Amino acid sequence: MPHVSENLFTGGNATIYVTDLDRSVRFYTETLGLGLAFRAGDAWARIDAGRGLTLGLHVAPPGAPRPGTNGSITVGFEVARPIDDVARELEVRGLAVRRPPSEGAAKLAFFSDPDGNSLYAAEVPKGPPPTGERR
Repeated sequence: MPHVSENLFTGGNATIYVTDLDRSVRFYTETLGLGLAFRAGDAWARIDAGRGLTLGLHVAPPGAPRPGTNGSITVGFEVARPIDDVARELEVRGLAVRRPPSEGAAKLAFFSDPDGNSLYAAEVPKGPPPTGERR
C-alpha cells in the first residue's frame, strides 16, 4: 500500500435511506430527542446523535436499496481535500471508484470495503446553505 502523507477524510456519517423525510426527522428529533444539525429541503437531513455520531437521512433515490432492507444504511466520509483528488488516491490504493453525476451541491464517490459493503466519500459545500435550503 502506498505511503499516506495526508488524511483523505475529516469525518463522516451513517446514511439511512428513508421513504418520508419529514416523518423520519420527527422520529429522530422528537421521539429519540436527537438534534437536527442541517436540512436540505426534502432530500437530506443531518442528525447529531452525540459524541461524534452523525446520521444522514436521505430519501431513497430510484435504484437505491429500499429503506429497511439490506444495504439501506451505508457509511459516508467527508473529504479533507477535493473529491477528485480523493477519488484518484483511492484508485491508486486499488479501489474501484464510481462517480455518479452530482445531485445538488454535494459531490460523491462510491467504493466498497473488502466484504463488498458500500461506502462513499462526499465533498459538501462549506458556509451557509443555498437559497431554499433549511438548517
